Amino acid sequence: MSIESRSGSCNCGRVSYQVTGPMREIVACHCGQCRKQSGLYYAATNAADSDLVVNDSGSLKWYAASDFAKRGFCGECGSALFWKANDSVQTSIIAGSLDAGSGLKIERHIFCADKGDFYEIADGLPQFDYTDRDVT
Repeated sequence: MSIESRSGSCNCGRVSYQVTGPMREIVACHCGQCRKQSGLYYAATNAADSDLVVNDSGSLKWYAASDFAKRGFCGECGSALFWKANDSVQTSIIAGSLDAGSGLKIERHIFCADKGDFYEIADGLPQFDYTDRDVT
């Protein structure tokens, strides 16, 4: 049995991470916060905290985006990296921060009721006005 291993980082490389364990397929979140932070939508996977090791040399910053979740980013280059519900044992990881060859695919779209009016979702994947399950 092989152990899955994937790595990623911010744009400047001051925050990097390694995941040794399974990762969820990618969920595209079109909520207003994700749209404003990314310019389009967040495409994120997730992993168990016990499978995630972050090396940040002090550059990882957390923003309390709501009463129930926070967003992690590099304080040097500004790259969005993580989303984490308070008290969760999993961390969502922005798919674009993964190194090439993740093998993951988008499986669904959530918070479509909040999506921007300047694009269409036309990939044929399931779409939910809000969420179909836990967003973590």
